[in-house]
Amino acid sequence: MRIGELARRTGVSPRALRHYEAAGLITSTRAANGYRVYDEGAVTRVSNIRYLLDAGLTLDDVSAFRSCLDGDVPSAPPSPRGLEIARERLAVLDARIAAQTEARNRLARSLGAVSDGS
Repeated sequence: MRIGELARRTGVSPRALRHYEAAGLITSTRAANGYRVYDEGAVTRVSNIRYLLDAGLTLDDVSAFRSCLDGDVPSAPPSPRGLEIARERLAVLDARIAAQTEARNRLARSLGAVSDGS
């Protein structure tokens, strides 16, 4: 299938697909006219890449899962490296949430002081 069909079937833009290919996460062959051609397995692979990205991993993180991207990633037992990556990303997300919560609380306190002073 060509890149447009892969994009339609996975909901991922052609630009993102080219980015995944540049990162070595998906592969294609070239037709005689130079168009990229993907095999049927690319649909599963791209879906798994999106699953991991949507879970908060970076594209570099996803590359550590290259060997299992053709299977059922959501139900597969994580590897030790996969667990390490997930814990690192979870710590980053927790730190961001804490920082945003503190910023929200400061703003709420400021608005409360302004409202009380009116």
